Amino acid sequence: MSNFTDREFRDALSTFGTGVTIVTARDGDGAPVGMTASSFSSVSMNPPLVLWSAAKKALSGEAFRDAQHFAVHVLHTEQSDLSNRFAKTGTDKFSGLDWNGDANSVPELPDVLARFECSQYAVYEGGDHWIIVGEVTSFEHMSGKGLLHVAGGYASARTLRPSSSEAAE
Repeated sequence: MSNFTDREFRDALSTFGTGVTIVTARDGDGAPVGMTASSFSSVSMNPPLVLWSAAKKALSGEAFRDAQHFAVHVLHTEQSDLSNRFAKTGTDKFSGLDWNGDANSVPELPDVLARFECSQYAVYEGGDHWIIVGEVTSFEHMSGKGLLHVAGGYASARTLRPSSSEAAE
């Protein structure tokens, strides 16, 4: 039993800035589903694996748990409105959006910083979330600044010093 509240725990976690993504898939009836997620992370280079977590109580939580294919869209700094749209509960998030389906009919959002097309690799119980691991089958990316979520709001990062690979050039 913990000696802190859920709110205290959430506030402490919010000090860690994370990238903002939208994950999309199709539900069992073939309808597009999507949600904003900041839990995205790389897992392995070989095979190429990524993970994210979906709340079990989310309306589309079971759809994502069961989806054999999904896409992770990394948002750029000008896409906070898109993030907010996909963070809302109970709305048609795709209404009025220009999107296409990939080879597996997974909805793809245009003009994102990066997109990873994935096949389900594993799903794990994670308390009130499912931890969903995907094997990346295809990806694309462009240069730009990623949208971050920190301390309950959106932010962008500025490079403080070049990485060792940039310094070597």
